Amino acid sequence: MVEWVVEKSPAYSVLKVRLGSGEQVTAEAGAMMLMKGDIQVKTTTGGIKRGLLRKLAGGESMFMNIFQAGHAGGEVWFVPPVPGDIKEIKLSGESWIVQDTSYLAHTGNINVGVAWRGMKGLFAEGELVWLKLEGTGTVWVNSYGAIETIQVPAGDTVIVDNMHFVAMPSTTNYEITKFGGLKSFLLGGEGIVAKVYGPTTLLVQTRVLPPLARLLQKYLPRK
Repeated sequence: MVEWVVEKSPAYSVLKVRLGSGEQVTAEAGAMMLMKGDIQVKTTTGGIKRGLLRKLAGGESMFMNIFQAGHAGGEVWFVPPVPGDIKEIKLSGESWIVQDTSYLAHTGNINVGVAWRGMKGLFAEGELVWLKLEGTGTVWVNSYGAIETIQVPAGDTVIVDNMHFVAMPSTTNYEITKFGGLKSFLLGGEGIVAKVYGPTTLLVQTRVLPPLARLLQKYLPRK
């Protein structure tokens, strides 16, 4: 069984995976920080069609790297592209939907594809798809900021800013809607939110990039 640990969380998390002989872990292209020991690397699309869909529809790289240990075993470290947390999701035949920038790595028999969000996705973030992960194994997702796990009981509803969404089971009942009334929607600073109905498990991130990008623009030289 693959051994792993997440260190330096929640701000500067690193996923350290220890592989025994023949064991492997698959990761997003560019996620590797360090590897040591008897490790071989193979680059794959995970299936040409799925790779192209991730690239064209989800904005992800169409390639993933597979790290497989030889007889002596080895270790691979992975890091997210932005400062933030790393969280595991264990799958036992079910599927989860994940924000397209939040997939980091997986081990086991996992398919990484895309999930159609419908037109409501267009209004939420300008994107029509999420990533869809299904199968049996462990998936690691990353965030900008820390990751909070919210258990939503049956009959309860949680309203979350759609940009803070990280992951949830694909069976979750949800809808994309505007924040409050017209005045709140236009002036309240929230815009579009996701209304999530229980029972479900919801992973959210404590920070989002657009406000940081807007803040940095104030200090960048103008042409």
